[in-house]
Amino acid sequence: MSLRFAALGIDHRHIYGMAENMQAIGAEFVSWWTNPETSNPVTESGFLKRFADVQQVADKRAILDDPSIDLVLISSVPKDRADLAIEAMQAGKDIMTDKPGCTTLDQLAAVKDCVAETGRIWSIDFSERFEVPAVTKAAELAAEGAIGKVVQTVGLGPHRLNRHLRPDWFFDRQAYGGIITDIGSHQIDQFLFFTGSTDAEITLALVGNYANPDDPGLQDFGEVALRSPTGHGYIRIDWYTPDALPTWGDGRLTILGTEGTIELRKYVDIGGADGTDHLILVNGSRCEKIQCDDAGLPYFQRLANDIRDRTETAMPQAHAFKVMELALKAQELAEARG
Repeated sequence: MSLRFAALGIDHRHIYGMAENMQAIGAEFVSWWTNPETSNPVTESGFLKRFADVQQVADKRAILDDPSIDLVLISSVPKDRADLAIEAMQAGKDIMTDKPGCTTLDQLAAVKDCVAETGRIWSIDFSERFEVPAVTKAAELAAEGAIGKVVQTVGLGPHRLNRHLRPDWFFDRQAYGGIITDIGSHQIDQFLFFTGSTDAEITLALVGNYANPDDPGLQDFGEVALRSPTGHGYIRIDWYTPDALPTWGDGRLTILGTEGTIELRKYVDIGGADGTDHLILVNGSRCEKIQCDDAGLPYFQRLANDIRDRTETAMPQAHAFKVMELALKAQELAEARG
């Protein structure tokens, strides 16, 4: 029998990729619910175009009480994600949540307790790793030793503000959790993964609002530096992507090894080739751009396998916890510094 899943909350457009990629591995999208008080008409319109045949339910209990549903996807307002995940895990469901999986350390502690009590899976779809074929290829190359020992990652996460598309909660610090908690968690995930780190020291954490003074709840710039026994990381994130760029952000990742480098230009190669997923490898014998179209997105099938086998091949549970712990602590440190 194929895996069956439902959605609780469709407030962020990341739900599109989460659901489409589960469908692509043969999982059945059974139903969805969203809080009418936070529903975003723009996001919901796009959702309905993609998933017109999926049943909407008026009461989330219809999902929670359905024993045939194995997995719940959550892309609600960020501050609500932890509570929804806990409800679903207590109802016997495994979780794939949009990032950030939670917005406070108290929420993270409650999620940890629930996972321990229920034995359910709480996985975060870090789309900047799990929905980018170039990152899949980079992981393969790094594992093969193509650049030697990885010692540093530099993750750049610029985003377009798209003010006219944003709901009120986007500008509410308590609702989205702060820029490091939110989009910075992507880069923290990649730092831990590529350096093989299980923990890290936060050596730099800053946030600011430099371009949107009329929106005091918005943080439009952030940076973080991390250090672990196995590597170093630098992260810069912002909401400054200019309108002339043909996509929402020039997301880049540079992976420095003792014998070479891998650079990813994930979504656009300015002044270069068309398309997405540009990977450049330089080492002692190779200096080339590598095609990544066939690299695949293994996270989704691995998660389905984990749900079936009760394993941790898609993402170790401890990794998901540690990413959010570091993001939340870096956010607190940055705000304490002013």
